[in-house]
Amino acid sequence: MGEQEKEASLPSKDNFSEWYNELLQIAKIMDVRYPVKGIYVWHPFGFTIRKKTYSIMRQLLDRDHEETMFPLLVPEPEFMKEAQHIKGFEDEVYWVTHGGTSPLEVNLALRPTSETAIYPMYKLWVRSHADLPLRLYQIVNTFRYETKHTRPLIRLREITSFKEAHTVHATWDEAA
Repeated sequence: MGEQEKEASLPSKDNFSEWYNELLQIAKIMDVRYPVKGIYVWHPFGFTIRKKTYSIMRQLLDRDHEETMFPLLVPEPEFMKEAQHIKGFEDEVYWVTHGGTSPLEVNLALRPTSETAIYPMYKLWVRSHADLPLRLYQIVNTFRYETKHTRPLIRLREITSFKEAHTVHATWDEAA
C-alpha cells in the first residue's frame, strides 16, 4: 500500500468529531446524545472497559496508597483559600447556590479538582511526623464548565474518570 493510499484510509481531522462520536456509538462505549453539552452516557460495554481499567489502576495504587473519597461539594470559603491553585479553573466552576428553592448561606462549588476538598482534612489528620506518610488516592467525578469544543473522553464537563493521588511525607526523599 502506497503512502497516499494509507493517508486516504485514515480518518480526516476535518470531521474528527463526527467520526469519533460515531465510533464511540457503534462500539457501544459512550452515547453522546445526552441533552447536556459535554456530558455523556456510558454504554454497558464501555462501562465494563472503564471498570477493568479502574481495576488495574487500583491494583497499582493499592500497593502503597489507600483509596478514599472526598466530598463533591466544596464550600466557597475553602475553595477560595486555594486562589492560586484554582486560577485556571475560576471560569469553569459550577456553583450550587440553592437547596431546593432556598438560597444557601454558603455557596458550594462542584469540585473541578479535589485539592480544596482534601487539604482542609489533611490539616486535621496530619498533626505530627507520627501521622506520616499519608498516601491516599481517589477515583471520582469532577465537573468543569468547559466552554471549548467538548469531546467524549477528551474534553468534557463531567469528568467521570478522574484519578488523583495526594501524599504527605516527612522528607523530600521519602516523597520521591
